[in-house]
Amino acid sequence: MPPMRFLITAGPTREAIDPVRYLTNHSSGKMGYSLAEAAVHEGHSVLLVSGPTFLDVPHGVDFLPVESAQEMYDAVKNQAPYADAAILSAAVADYRPATVADDKIKKKDGDLSIPVERTEDILGTIGPRKTHQFLCGFSMETRDLVENSSAKLAKKNLDMVVANNLKVAGAGFGVDTNVVTFITPDGTRELPLMSKADVADAILDEILKRRGL
Repeated sequence: MPPMRFLITAGPTREAIDPVRYLTNHSSGKMGYSLAEAAVHEGHSVLLVSGPTFLDVPHGVDFLPVESAQEMYDAVKNQAPYADAAILSAAVADYRPATVADDKIKKKDGDLSIPVERTEDILGTIGPRKTHQFLCGFSMETRDLVENSSAKLAKKNLDMVVANNLKVAGAGFGVDTNVVTFITPDGTRELPLMSKADVADAILDEILKRRGL
């Protein structure tokens, strides 16, 4: 089996509000790091683009740390053309503060309102532009998992979506297990509760099978 070049994203992003505060999410990065470790273990080359986590970078993986959604977007946009497969498992912020205060925002009486703006859509950008790459996205839903994930697959020109329902026990952020469904142009396949390492192996197997390797 010839080695492939994988681009994998992982972890959360941080969107600055002021010099001491930011918006983020609960992503631990465990799924993306498990994917990177599994791919390099099978002899493939891996570039891991990761938001801030407390995880150790797997041995043999090329590592590119980023913080904001814009930095993640720029890194993926630049590196995707060189990849054979891109697995975008990072939980990237959909919105960021419209402005970042130069100084710490002081507490005042009453409420605080922070205007936000959309971040760049990474999958929505590279999906329509892909050439030879296999493009796998992730979908995290709380309802209508198959319907919403299938719409994402079609709209963003993906080859596969790994979807999980955050309300299912054992799935989602911060745990060592996951419950996922593979969404592809020819149907869906739901996997049982598995460790994230086993889910990573299953995702790689699916990609290699669909690439005919």
